[in-house]
Amino acid sequence: MRGETRVDRRCLRAHAASALLLVFLLAGPCRSEATDLSVYGRLPSIENVVISGDGSRLAFLRTEGDDRVVTIYGVSDHKFLRGLKVGQQKARWIEWADPDHLLITLSATTVPAGFFGDVDEWYQTQIYDVRDGSLTVVPQYDALNGIDVMTAVFGRPVIRHLDGHTVLFLRTLQLSNHQNLALARVDVQTHATRVVRPGKDNNYDWIVDSTGEIVAEESYNEHTRHWSISIPQNGHAKEIASGQENIEFPGLVGFGSEPGTVLLEQIENGDPVWRAVSLKDGSIGAPVAERDRFEEPIEDPRTYRMIGGLHEGDFQEVTFLDTVTRYGWEMVVGAFPGERVELASHSDDFRKFVVQVQGREKGYRFVLVDLDTHKATPLGEIYAGVKPLEVRRVVYAAADGTQIPAYLTLPNGRPAQNLPLIVMPHGGPAVRDTAEFDWWSQALASLGYAVLRPNYRGSTLGWEFLSKGFGEWGRKMQTDLSDGVRYLAKEGVVDPKRVCIVGASYGGYAALAGASLDPGVYQCAVSVGGISDLRLMLHWENERAEVRNGLTLRYWDRFMGAKGPDDPLLNTISPIRHLDAIQVPILLIHGKDDTVVDYQQSQAMYDALRGAHKEAQFVTLKREDHWLSRSETRLQMLEATSAFLLAHNPPN
Repeated sequence: MRGETRVDRRCLRAHAASALLLVFLLAGPCRSEATDLSVYGRLPSIENVVISGDGSRLAFLRTEGDDRVVTIYGVSDHKFLRGLKVGQQKARWIEWADPDHLLITLSATTVPAGFFGDVDEWYQTQIYDVRDGSLTVVPQYDALNGIDVMTAVFGRPVIRHLDGHTVLFLRTLQLSNHQNLALARVDVQTHATRVVRPGKDNNYDWIVDSTGEIVAEESYNEHTRHWSISIPQNGHAKEIASGQENIEFPGLVGFGSEPGTVLLEQIENGDPVWRAVSLKDGSIGAPVAERDRFEEPIEDPRTYRMIGGLHEGDFQEVTFLDTVTRYGWEMVVGAFPGERVELASHSDDFRKFVVQVQGREKGYRFVLVDLDTHKATPLGEIYAGVKPLEVRRVVYAAADGTQIPAYLTLPNGRPAQNLPLIVMPHGGPAVRDTAEFDWWSQALASLGYAVLRPNYRGSTLGWEFLSKGFGEWGRKMQTDLSDGVRYLAKEGVVDPKRVCIVGASYGGYAALAGASLDPGVYQCAVSVGGISDLRLMLHWENERAEVRNGLTLRYWDRFMGAKGPDDPLLNTISPIRHLDAIQVPILLIHGKDDTVVDYQQSQAMYDALRGAHKEAQFVTLKREDHWLSRSETRLQMLEATSAFLLAHNPPN
């Protein structure tokens, strides 16, 4: 409610908690703290729990070793309904199209049949009919009927319910139109498919309304850097906004909170702004106040309008705009005093919620909360046998005074004094770390290390902080990490003589740069899928891109402060060009199927280190991609990392 005070909110939560806790179904006794790395290194025991829109069915992914099983239960009677073995295929997400049809999206590292290009990570959506167990890949290629689209999708399906049928709108590639992005419509019940927007060079995204009609379109031309937003008017596309942008061009977010509007996001005066666009006349309104609180809207499945939003801070924060739904969510959160609650899924009427709950005593788990029955039912531990270790938020000043927020994970049973430290920079670099459960840092902390995860400049903590990283790759983005070491040492928390750096992707680059560009801080470095040669990286990206020196290259150039892949400046921040400065052991780990950072980046670095008589090890993860998607190789990475750290920076 508008005008609520802090006291009012506390009372709401207290009342909600008492209502739910009266009938809370307690989980079994907590397990002893895990010391076996396999409980961290293997994929989650249970993940991606989703409830059907009518609240009658639950589906989730269960993992045993490397084998995944899609499992479906009835909510009211807890009876098992269906199970589908996915095996070692990479299941990326599941979601309900309707109570009888579950959508399963998988990915594979491959070159699809009939497609010319490089090996990449391709996504495919399947419809699983819960009634008869049938499985159908969509969209389906059907040349005889003019459906010349690939069985590959880009992004999540848009689900609409039209005249008693559930319909999917899928972004895919149309083969007859130079493999350009197209929009396909698929009937979930009959699997009938048609292309509703043929592929063309500038297609980027669409918004589809409750009648299945496209009401707004977004385009971007990488050659000319021209962007455009259009809406249909009198049978034609009316351009309502356009311009030139190198990288951050305006884009469609979804429907607004008011009927007949969609949200347009653009950068204005250095800040992301949402504006409501009228679908009646194309007029663009004043900035929408909710953008100051949300990074992502929550859509009402019944109206498709924005009903709330998500903000990513230390933990996920959920806000609903209407009083009834907001009060219901307050009841959910209030049922878990002293624990962190994240929204995972909900019924269409927002009366049943699946939440992820994190606490030091009861672990990290999924729970189903029913506001009508006032029951909270545990569904399973996400990492069976793991109790989260303490994570503290710390803020320290970089050398130039920039405030760097970070998260410090601490080992159990040891005072926070004179500890050995692992610095773990995140990948991206334009993402961020949070205080939420992180299996990798928790695993290393369980060995006896303090683990620091800094949100260095260039992280997504608002546009101003993000833009501080432009041109600072290998420079201030790097020293932000060692400034954290110096801060913790000054506070007496860590021993500055017992520090190593570990990271993946950009974090892997930062690990190598820590040893080569910022020597003297770290006793060892572990790079997982990291970058060693920036010129080689940019040439590789350019060769794979549809447009040379296009959006991808402009994005990287901006962070690196470079002018293309042949800029001599890149050598000054490439670890492979500074081997003489490396005086500590290096461990390189890389997935053989990595399509984000070329495997050759680690192979070349290893060869160069060995040629320079430096201490180095190289571990290849067979059949593994950039995201460590398989249990066997993820555990292999964790065990190799742990053994290396214990040898070169023992915690005791």
